[in-house]
Amino acid sequence: MGDILLAALALMLVFEGLMPFMNPTRWRQVFEQVLRLSDGQIRFIGLSSILVGLLLLVFVAG
Repeated sequence: MGDILLAALALMLVFEGLMPFMNPTRWRQVFEQVLRLSDGQIRFIGLSSILVGLLLLVFVAG
């Protein structure tokens, strides 16, 4: 189980690093737009990400 979690973390870091590596200017623009969002909007995005991730886990593991 620990190996799977480490692999998932490693894959997440790879995906997180792709945009700033490939297109740092656009990544900066997106980051600046995120800074302008309200706390409620950021929480909604976070909750949506959690739910989509959980649904994917259920789909893949089930």
